[in-house]
Amino acid sequence: MRMSRRGWMAVAGGAVGATLAGAIGGWAQTASTRPAGDDVLKGVIDFHCHSGPDVIGRSINDFEVVRQAKAARMRAIVLKNHYTMTADRAELAEQEIGGIEVFGGITLNRSVGGLNPEAVRKMVQMDGRRGRVVWLPTFDSEAQVKAAGENRPFVSVVKDGQVVPDLKEIIGICAQEHLILAMGHVAASESLVILPEAKQAGVMRLLVTHAMSVPGGATDEQLKQMAALGAYVEMTWLATLPGSSTRPTAKGLAGQVSLADYVRVIRMIGAEHVLISSDMGQMQRPTHVAAMRAFVLALQAGGLSDAETDLVARKNSAGLLGLEG
Repeated sequence: MRMSRRGWMAVAGGAVGATLAGAIGGWAQTASTRPAGDDVLKGVIDFHCHSGPDVIGRSINDFEVVRQAKAARMRAIVLKNHYTMTADRAELAEQEIGGIEVFGGITLNRSVGGLNPEAVRKMVQMDGRRGRVVWLPTFDSEAQVKAAGENRPFVSVVKDGQVVPDLKEIIGICAQEHLILAMGHVAASESLVILPEAKQAGVMRLLVTHAMSVPGGATDEQLKQMAALGAYVEMTWLATLPGSSTRPTAKGLAGQVSLADYVRVIRMIGAEHVLISSDMGQMQRPTHVAAMRAFVLALQAGGLSDAETDLVARKNSAGLLGLEG
């Protein structure tokens, strides 16, 4: 039921690694051997879809990724862009294609004015009300810029151990409008300053964007703290792929993450605190649909039950987006 408009594989050694490698054998084989009409992706939500048009070369445009997700019987996708709002694009894609929920948001990099409360307000007001996510700075975050050793302006979210004033105002908007506040590429230590403040302000929907592959990566203790604060920990397929940066740069994430480590962390903090997404759209990478199918199958091969898979691939994302049923 639709909510009202307002309202490959980088697997560590051991038994889990062997199981995953044997069961999946790589995303391409998975995508080609599973029948197009199977139920692997039925009801699945991809919370992290990059697509064109963009200032970064993308392998697929908005309409194409929505059509492919619909054909795979996915329930919803969230369009993400590092430099511009996607609420308007989500509304256009949903009008054009239909039969699948399409959402967008805004990423608070310098191109939209950084921590710009007015930009968040306009995202909320955009026709269709498809803007649901506010991502904190990604490529322009202080943590990302400094970790990459770059000498350029960045967007600070925490100073002297305190949330900066503009972010406090944005947190207030997120609470009032029932938006999802996602941590972007800020450092895990910064997230653990922001999350309690957001929770106290009444933000009910909190997401730590690819928490294990932000600059430096969240430690086990930090991941436990994030979950205890009621935040969802996002895991992305992109972070598992060979060729992932071994250090953060302005064009990449932190180091590669193994599927075995994902399974370990899900066991550690509980599937009820995790969601998976593709983070696809890069040239020469799998499609979003192929990545999500491979991700679901890999986690199942790693020992996740049907109920746990349902949580990380469907129910947790649906709850964040305010989807019923």
